Amino acid sequence: MNTAIMVIVLMGIVGIVFGFILAYGNKKFAIEVNPLIHIVEDILPKGQCGACGFAGCQAYAEAVVLDPNVEPTLCIPGKKDVAEKVAELTGKKVASMESLTAYVKCSGSKFKSVRNYRYDGVEDCAAAALLLGGPKGCQFGCIGFGTCVKACPFDAMTMNENGLPVVDKSRCTGCGKCKNACPKNIIEMLPKDTLVTINCNSKDKGVVARKLCTVACIGCGLCSKNCPHSAIKIENNLAVIDSQICLEKCNSIDCLSKCPTGAIEPAIREIASKEKTRDEKEIHPKVG
Repeated sequence: MNTAIMVIVLMGIVGIVFGFILAYGNKKFAIEVNPLIHIVEDILPKGQCGACGFAGCQAYAEAVVLDPNVEPTLCIPGKKDVAEKVAELTGKKVASMESLTAYVKCSGSKFKSVRNYRYDGVEDCAAAALLLGGPKGCQFGCIGFGTCVKACPFDAMTMNENGLPVVDKSRCTGCGKCKNACPKNIIEMLPKDTLVTINCNSKDKGVVARKLCTVACIGCGLCSKNCPHSAIKIENNLAVIDSQICLEKCNSIDCLSKCPTGAIEPAIREIASKEKTRDEKEIHPKVG
């Protein structure tokens, strides 16, 4: 009994001694944190999106406060308002910032595109892409399991009833998380006031692309030929728009009426359009 009491007392004394040692070490080797770091961090939107190039808002706050070479404009979700506040606190200048938003380069909904097989695995686009590139016939199109929606830290994306992601421009911060999450690279970050977009990502030749999806870009070049400002080019069987030229020079969007498949549309379609395919017949998948 006496031995047990002595052991308990001894352990208590050892614990107290080590406690004093740890307390002394904590005080002796403590690193003072610049209080400005916490002030800057509180200004940031806390999305932890990594769009700034740092591992979260705290890491960016530390960098922008302590490193004179780190720009105050790197917080994409915070936009100009946050950049100006960070610049004021850190004594830096704000360079010009362009407001970006996500655009989905695919209109190949389940009503308009062919399926190669029925997929019953994990509902994740990256996982589905590992199996023969995914169930969709077009290997460049949206798989439709909403991995991009789950990756959005600002709830700016939803999946519509036709299996395509829809972007809410009023909530999208342009952080690029959805773009990085998409295994098919169908999401592009463009200026919010972009006029038109090519809602297709297919690199297949016209005949193949149209066979797999009724709204695919077939690379015919009619939009390019009818653009008086040379803002549209055909690259790898796909029309590509220079949004900057389009914004600066275009005052009449003639290219829209020239596209035979409707692959080129007003950029506002993600908000304004309510599923043209609602009453259309679904293309039945190939089973194999």
